[in-house]
Amino acid sequence: MGVGATDYYVRGKSWPRTINDMAGEAILNACADAGIHVRQIDGIAYYSGAGAGYLDKFDTASLMETLGIPHVGFSASLTSGGGGCPGAIGLATAGLMNEDCTYTVTLMALQQLPQHRLGVVFGASAPNPENSFLQPSGLVGPGHLMSVLARRHMHLYGTTQDAFAEIVMATRANTANRPKAVRKAPLSKADYDASPMLADPLRRLDFCLETDGAVAVITTTAERAKDCRHPPALVHGCAHGGTRRWGRAFAWMGMPDPEFASSGHAWVADRLWEQTGLRAADMDVALLYDHFSPMVLMQLEDYGFCAKGEGNDYVLAGKVRYDRGAGVNGGVPVNTHGGNLNEAYIIGMTHIVEGVEQVRGTAINQVTDAEFALVTGGPASLPVSGMVLRRA
Repeated sequence: MGVGATDYYVRGKSWPRTINDMAGEAILNACADAGIHVRQIDGIAYYSGAGAGYLDKFDTASLMETLGIPHVGFSASLTSGGGGCPGAIGLATAGLMNEDCTYTVTLMALQQLPQHRLGVVFGASAPNPENSFLQPSGLVGPGHLMSVLARRHMHLYGTTQDAFAEIVMATRANTANRPKAVRKAPLSKADYDASPMLADPLRRLDFCLETDGAVAVITTTAERAKDCRHPPALVHGCAHGGTRRWGRAFAWMGMPDPEFASSGHAWVADRLWEQTGLRAADMDVALLYDHFSPMVLMQLEDYGFCAKGEGNDYVLAGKVRYDRGAGVNGGVPVNTHGGNLNEAYIIGMTHIVEGVEQVRGTAINQVTDAEFALVTGGPASLPVSGMVLRRA
């Protein structure tokens, strides 16, 4: 794989750059990382319905014209949203295995201008049968909806806000040495407690960043990857989808327990472990989609790092920490790059970059002898996805 990114900007600070400008830079950087020319790209695997941060749309023809790509034999997209970011790499491998293409790019670019914000996307939507329930209830953004799932988990399993704080602090500790990270200042429990309550029980720091920027990933076959610039990160397994009972996720209040108080990943996790013959205990690092801190805890449960309802104690035991020693107390370091909460929110793509660098052995916060990295997408509306990257 080749990986590339732009700088990361606080929401609205990327102007006068455009979506295509940032996407193009990320793709060129990924090509340079892979050691290929941009004209060798002949496939594009999108997710989020080819949506650029839900606020714009990618167009294959425009990207080809902008970058001088002569032809593509594969152009496809997963539906729904950020849950598809690892799944889009699986989509790319499908095109490669079918010999439709030779080098496939997956990308995401995000630019939130003042009049366009993800944080109020449901409140800004036109009324429909679902929104007509959500909007009068004050559930105008993903954070408001996620707070209801978090509160249900607290009710069922005794989960505490202290566990959410620990996730935020543990991943913040991983950004102090990262030049591009948006949030790098040390974070104490007192700092977390002083963060404004936006959607009880979620404070502002439980919400991911709102970031502008772009990330691109080049996928090719294992044979071609031998000639690339860096040791390859091998796609050891990838699964996407989900169950009807999870469905529209936090945009749908009709889910029964236990799905309601979950990340919606259990079914995908089972498929991924069956596909690879691995388990959570085999992972050296976990890059878990963290648009909201409670969803990290629920993914730890759904992927089997701990049993259902034990996420609170697992997290509070320091088991997601990298800065206290990778894998402390039998745990797994989580989001060694800082994640969506602290480094940048490019709808999950930074997690893939970190996974690639971890198994290459070139990450800033390198886990010693990392062989397997778990990368997840979502929790979100279906499909959600997970991927295991393996050291070559």
